[in-house]
Amino acid sequence: MTVSNVAELLDSGIILQEIHIKGWVRTFRSNRFIALNDGSTIKNIQCVIDFENTAEETLKRITTGAAIAIKGTVVESQGRGQRIEIQVSSIEILGDSNPDEYPIQPKKHSFEFLRENAHLRMRTNTFSAVMRVRSKLSFAVHKYFQENGFNYVNTPIITGSDAEGAGEMFRVTNFEDNKAPVTEDGKIDYSKDFFGKETNLTVSGQLEAETFAMSLGKAYTFGPTFRAENSNTTRHLAEFWMIEPEVAFMDLDGNMDLAEDFIKSVLKDVLETCKDDLEFLDQRLAQEEKSKPQAQRSEMSLIEKLKFVVNNNFKRVSYTEAIDILRNSKPNKKKKFQFPINEWGADLQSEHERFLVEKHFKCPVILFDYPANIKAFYMRLNDDGKTVRAMDVLFPGIGEIVGGSQREERFDVLVEKMKALDIEEKELWWYLDLRKYGTAVHSGFGLGFERLVQFTTGMSNIRDVIPFPRTPQNAEF
Repeated sequence: MTVSNVAELLDSGIILQEIHIKGWVRTFRSNRFIALNDGSTIKNIQCVIDFENTAEETLKRITTGAAIAIKGTVVESQGRGQRIEIQVSSIEILGDSNPDEYPIQPKKHSFEFLRENAHLRMRTNTFSAVMRVRSKLSFAVHKYFQENGFNYVNTPIITGSDAEGAGEMFRVTNFEDNKAPVTEDGKIDYSKDFFGKETNLTVSGQLEAETFAMSLGKAYTFGPTFRAENSNTTRHLAEFWMIEPEVAFMDLDGNMDLAEDFIKSVLKDVLETCKDDLEFLDQRLAQEEKSKPQAQRSEMSLIEKLKFVVNNNFKRVSYTEAIDILRNSKPNKKKKFQFPINEWGADLQSEHERFLVEKHFKCPVILFDYPANIKAFYMRLNDDGKTVRAMDVLFPGIGEIVGGSQREERFDVLVEKMKALDIEEKELWWYLDLRKYGTAVHSGFGLGFERLVQFTTGMSNIRDVIPFPRTPQNAEF
């Protein structure tokens, strides 16, 4: 039997066969035992060398981080901690690693230090596990939508529209530094720029995805988005990936059904395909929890939290009902919330969302029918004139993970909402056309992929679930 990597070898059950395998040295002890890892699994394979018959020069080059090729025989292990090991017949050093300079030594490193060495941090157990889970989650996302009749759409990264109306966008220009032409009133003349207008990096592919939904029925985007938000928190990135499905002829109830089914499906998938990595991350999180004060510890392990979402129906609660619950809650009455809830119309914070999920309902929650003035212009206005058909999915430990809505399909109402927010019709003429030519009820949502990876892996900082985080004052690598 031929095996191509360590994961296959450990799963194969082969014994007393010659194999050839390559990887990086994690540790080398007693001049005899090499812990070899090739990135295919959280587990190492122990390779035992005959140091008495191995050149001294070769032994010196077997250092942490070195790339090596091993030929040998798979045998049952004599030691504890592994079922099999490799009795090495020959070893070749493919790439040296200077032990005095290699940053990822076999000891505990802070996550801050590892972010500074993001090009090498995947060689640690934690980050190799996180990135394998991220990869499997990404595949599960595409698998779900493809199996459910959605069309994958690549929406523009450079855009002239601000989908969220927030204005926190990265500008794209071809003007040279300090040489941008100006108009008579002193403003930059973007008509002379590369695209002939002001353009930015996209904050969302939603508006363009709606055009596909209103032609192909079901569409989804899964791509990079950008926010020029000067926010140095554990929850924000300037560059992140968004999953955004849009469906024609679907109302808010169908949208909530879709979000719940989608999340349960991808989490169930990763529970089945990433068992070893999730078990490792579960143990890592358990150790982290032990260091916290008792009152701050999570009541569930990582794997329990994932199964909690997969196995529980999501509770659906109106924003108005949620406000009443929060206003009358003990934390609010005893002024334990950092942001007290005093009146209807307040924008909910993470602490409020987590209270509803973790303390009050004790299950994932979908809030719907939010005040119109705290939500985006494209959300469908309800008959009461003050709320919109919006919904947010709230998770334990993280708060909001999905935001979506039934889209405003009525031309006149959408125009009025845009005017109220000073959004120019000429900038979104094509979006308004969807309401002029065959308009229909349609809905969709957005899910920040990194938030999903963060929840799935138990990592506390969003910068540790994306390969190379982009944050204020940081664009390294």
